[in-house]
Amino acid sequence: MYHSIRHQTKFRYNEPVRETIMEVRLQPRTEWTQHLLSFDLQVSPRARVLQYKDHLGNTIHHFSQPGSVETLSIVSTALVEVQPFRDWPEAMPVSAWSEVDSMISEGEHHEMLLPSDFAHPTALLAELAVALKITRQDDPMTVLRRMNREIFQTLEYVPKSTRVDSSIDETLESKRGVCQDFAHIMIALTQLLKIPCRYVSGYVAPREFTEERAAAGYASHAWVEALLPGLGWVGFDPTNDRLVADRHVRCAIGRDYADVPPTKGVYKGDGRGELHVHVIVKPTDTITRPENEFNFPLIEEWMKQEGAIRPDPAFDLDPFLHQQQQQQ
Repeated sequence: MYHSIRHQTKFRYNEPVRETIMEVRLQPRTEWTQHLLSFDLQVSPRARVLQYKDHLGNTIHHFSQPGSVETLSIVSTALVEVQPFRDWPEAMPVSAWSEVDSMISEGEHHEMLLPSDFAHPTALLAELAVALKITRQDDPMTVLRRMNREIFQTLEYVPKSTRVDSSIDETLESKRGVCQDFAHIMIALTQLLKIPCRYVSGYVAPREFTEERAAAGYASHAWVEALLPGLGWVGFDPTNDRLVADRHVRCAIGRDYADVPPTKGVYKGDGRGELHVHVIVKPTDTITRPENEFNFPLIEEWMKQEGAIRPDPAFDLDPFLHQQQQQQ
């Protein structure tokens, strides 16, 4: 299956800001069954965009705007092929628990077992683990499938119910959240079982799920991957109670959201920002270049047309912690 993706982001400031520095993590990865066929990134006002790969293989684009700006726009387009996934087993041998321990003892994946900014043990998480009976019973695959389902059933998916920097305790107290929160909770629970688990930032194509919880092609999405012996990294989407398949497009991986925000930047000035995001994901069985798939206006025109964007609520953005998009 092929996916044409267009991700538009606009920051508007109530007064000019200057010396903006921005990082962007929007380029889909090429690995396993996923192949990036084309990618383009446009910035307005124009800037020289550079890129590098981090230690996990994520592509990070970065640029600076030394002058004053009142609006900043970023548009990425991508064409990605995702081949059919293997059929994951319903269960594994009970001996897989000892294989997990042997795998961990080698030390290669220790980073994905450590607490992080958003995925770490708390008293409320411990209560949830007891309520869901999260223990090393049965086998790893059976436990993770059950966890995926029970997080889906326990938490209500409510767009905009949390902030980009919300803790897992806020979601556990209200029993409401978005995909970013679901992923953090599953990572923290999985790590209690001493199974390496990581956060995945990307997209999910629309019309995949009967439960209309997913981003449905209108926002970036997040899920998790757990490392299982003999299987490798297996993707679980607790927002939708699904294992990851060919309608998911992976952009970046990390310990949690803090490692892989779609956009992250700083600026100088007293201006406050308003963030607008519009994402379209179109699955197709044939190759169609993204520019032929979308009838969006040119970036300069889009900057002037309020009707061309779907706004998120206005964020009161701290100049040194701003410009991050929550994954819905």
